[in-house]
Amino acid sequence: MGPASGSGKVTGALALAERNVPRYTSYPSAPHFTSAVTPDVYRAWLDALPQSSRISLYIHVPFCTELCHYCGCNTRAVRRRGPVDAYAEQLIAEIKLLESLNGARLTHLHWGGGTPSILGPHWFETIAAQLASQFDLSELKEHAIELDPRRIDRPLVATLKAIGVNRASLGLQDASPHVQRAIGRIQPFEDSERVAGWLRDAGIANLNLDLMYGLPTQTAADVARSAELACSLKPQRLALFGYAHVPWFKTHQRLIDTAALPGAGERLEQAAVAAEVFASFGYQAIGLDHFALPKDELSIAAREGRLHRNFQGYTSDDADTLIGVGASSIGKLPQGFVQNAPDTAGYARHIAAGRFATVKGLALTEDDKLRATIIERLMCDLALDLDRFGGPAAFVSEYEELKTLAAQGLITIDGARITVTTGGRPYVRIVASVFDSYLAAAQKRHSVAV
Repeated sequence: MGPASGSGKVTGALALAERNVPRYTSYPSAPHFTSAVTPDVYRAWLDALPQSSRISLYIHVPFCTELCHYCGCNTRAVRRRGPVDAYAEQLIAEIKLLESLNGARLTHLHWGGGTPSILGPHWFETIAAQLASQFDLSELKEHAIELDPRRIDRPLVATLKAIGVNRASLGLQDASPHVQRAIGRIQPFEDSERVAGWLRDAGIANLNLDLMYGLPTQTAADVARSAELACSLKPQRLALFGYAHVPWFKTHQRLIDTAALPGAGERLEQAAVAAEVFASFGYQAIGLDHFALPKDELSIAAREGRLHRNFQGYTSDDADTLIGVGASSIGKLPQGFVQNAPDTAGYARHIAAGRFATVKGLALTEDDKLRATIIERLMCDLALDLDRFGGPAAFVSEYEELKTLAAQGLITIDGARITVTTGGRPYVRIVASVFDSYLAAAQKRHSVAV
């Protein structure tokens, strides 16, 4: 939840909302990764992990049957089974390369994409069997998958249950037909309603729903209606993401009419309206953009100061190491970050040669680790005690910048204690960015703050 304080009226809200800052799903953020981290470096880092390490595994499936215009994920459209089958074989080969982790405890497993369900029952069963043969799954707390409700049937749901999936995230985005037409994703709400029922009938009771604001032609009324419909499905968690329009990076976003995008003020209103609807249904705000029922583990972790943030967003995952498998996947080890080749062809060449597909990453300095902890605590707790990190004297220039944000109403300062205000909550990324020593070099690469 986070100890937001006061009404926190923010001055210059629109200008702040249009500032470019990272999403801080990692620190340093991915644009700062370099080719200095090679497959050999990654292997050395893996070999140095203690056998007692707790492992979180992310599997990326970069395929969809068609691309949504708004998509910012690393994925491509395929209509034939050939590329999917070949890629599944490569995933298994990459998992086998992790032999130094054989017997390690796997505590979290997450399938993302793209559309992971495109793999189909056979490959889910085969890949799951490979994981079971290499890892200790006795402490697997969460086995989650991202699903497109338009691409699911009952047999697939049965397979997901059989391999141990216990949480599913359904992409809803927006329920309004005119918004769906504008983003190239026609998805009647009944699709989501039906799939949610299938999942629960199968015993996959933990559901997340993902929604978006800032989409073309979208209004605050559209967002409110979509939020109400999402709540009607009674998911344990909800995520509300602001659309990031980066057509220079994701060229298919050029299909979106820029003139139809909501402005900064409208985006702020849309985010606030959705949060109000979620609160009215009993959901508690988690960090920047997640919401959860009070008894959900995410809410409990937030209350107890155990909330974390990684490439999947807010999580209670406290594993020592995150291993990324698949094209573009990012992993985090105690020594630093590693990222696989983003293109499936490049990824395939590495795997075929019997080596990891690592093409870049970043070895963490002690200062990186310190600032990463500070930024994560701000993003998760909406508060920070600088005395834990050497006090204000250790961050003289940052402390002066924080005073400016306090004058704007984003935070309050009480000695070494920094607390994000209620009004400042949507701008917590800006507060966190104060401690980002890499930001100035790449500010234009990031999405707007709200």
